[in-house]
Amino acid sequence: MFLENFVLIAQQVLVLFILIAVGFACGKAGVITEHASKKMTDIVLYIVTPCVMVNAFQREFTFDLLGQVFLAAGVAPAILIGSILLTKLVFHDKDIARRKVLQFSVIFSNCGFMSLPLQKELLGDEGMFFGSIFVAIFNVVVWTYGLVDMSGDKKVLSLKKLALNPGIIGFVAGMIVFVFGLQLPVFVSQPIRHLANLNTPLPMLIIGYYLTNAKFKQAFTDLGAYIAMALRLLVIPVAVLFAMAPFGLNRDMIIAFVIACSAPTAATTTMFAAKFDRDVELSVGVVAASTLLSIITMPLAVSLAYTVLPA
Repeated sequence: MFLENFVLIAQQVLVLFILIAVGFACGKAGVITEHASKKMTDIVLYIVTPCVMVNAFQREFTFDLLGQVFLAAGVAPAILIGSILLTKLVFHDKDIARRKVLQFSVIFSNCGFMSLPLQKELLGDEGMFFGSIFVAIFNVVVWTYGLVDMSGDKKVLSLKKLALNPGIIGFVAGMIVFVFGLQLPVFVSQPIRHLANLNTPLPMLIIGYYLTNAKFKQAFTDLGAYIAMALRLLVIPVAVLFAMAPFGLNRDMIIAFVIACSAPTAATTTMFAAKFDRDVELSVGVVAASTLLSIITMPLAVSLAYTVLPA
């Protein structure tokens, strides 16, 4: 059963990595440049991601489903808080720049770029629904706790920037559509759906491009990096699975959250490390190495979820 699940899920993950390979090849060939990748990232963040969320919440309103939204919105921050506490227990490096990068790399996964496409492929609209909730909570935590912890300065916290975060805007817009049962006209819903469908190919191409400049040496020669990647890719998703399973929660929610937690380290790690003078080289290595390793670890973690939670 486990092996069968592993093969099926590995095929879906392999599809994503083929798209990443295309992005890598385009980067090497100069088809995708630094400028182009930044503009593509802006398109994904400011247009595609909000469309994904609005599209995911285009469903018939029921109080039961609303209850699932509130439940998921409560479980997601609990997962992130648990991850924060875990990193406090594990990493005690005297080098603050290094410690902050290792902690951040464990807490925050690439749950938008890597998880949403896989949630869509494996769970359909239900996966996108719960995945969008996780991404919304992720955005709140990364732009509050993550920002303050990596910088070491509470003054960098900006509620205005948080409120204007495209992921938050998309979630709020989606909730309005869902709660009020708004039926968007076809000439609005169809473009939203088409743009949402870009959430699989575009992020993979972007990841592939950034791997062309990745330096793996530090990640594969650093014990702390190995520990961080083991926690990020295996320990946390497995812990989430066995913590949620006994409570009889929605199966699709549990699997969607396991997928989100099994994703590699968020690229935001490097962005924040560069901005706040932390260990940038280590952050680049962990992001790149965890992305490559996830081709094996994501199928392992998600297959375990399917085995523990049979349909």
